Amino acid sequence: MELLAQPETWIAFLTLTALELVLGIDNVIFISILVDKLPRERRELARRIGLFLAMFMRIALLTLLAWLVGLTAPLFTIVQPISGRDIILIGGGLFLLWKSTREIGSLLEGDEEGGSGPVRATFTAIILQIIVVDLVFSLDSIITAVGMVQDVPVMIAAVVASVILMMLFARFIGEFVSEHPTIKMLALAFLMVVGVALIADGFETHVPRGYIYFAMAFSVAVEMLNLRLRRNRAAVRPAGEPGQSVDRGA
Repeated sequence: MELLAQPETWIAFLTLTALELVLGIDNVIFISILVDKLPRERRELARRIGLFLAMFMRIALLTLLAWLVGLTAPLFTIVQPISGRDIILIGGGLFLLWKSTREIGSLLEGDEEGGSGPVRATFTAIILQIIVVDLVFSLDSIITAVGMVQDVPVMIAAVVASVILMMLFARFIGEFVSEHPTIKMLALAFLMVVGVALIADGFETHVPRGYIYFAMAFSVAVEMLNLRLRRNRAAVRPAGEPGQSVDRGA
């Protein structure tokens, strides 16, 4: 109760919740792209499992703060000291690059189009991939949180609140990305940039996330205008123009 009565606690909670939401955007997008490989009736279950795993992984890492501190200690040196955290970030960045490149290749080759629907994947395989990316994003998120707030209960509360908010919007984001191939391509390009940023962080070259998120927000805003422009043009295009069928018998 003493903790709740302090204004600083609520300021830290709201600030950290907002930070966790921002840092969780790439996690939500990646989960949405992965579950798109599943049959439609199983996507929501996989999405919820993925977000719950992200929440529990973050909470587990918060209870292992001493271990997290130890992860930053150098293990060996290749040009520069490499720690356990660096290894996880570099591995996670490489995984994001590999997965995003494969997904972009599938989109360009048209594997997701046609009567058969999305390329199917097993539920277990998707969950395992979600666990890998959850670990990477959770580690990055929690190390950032530890640097901002010292009270573990406040950090846990912020993590739970942010995941609950993400769950409210995850389905909308997932369906929107799935229904618009250009948005999906943009999201995959964003994940490739995040992968490069994680690798850079692993080599102690920090790329401010604000620059990445601003660039992504600007790109999404431009693409939303393009979507609206295409919709308006389709609505007003006269019969006989390209893209419209012409009645030859008239």
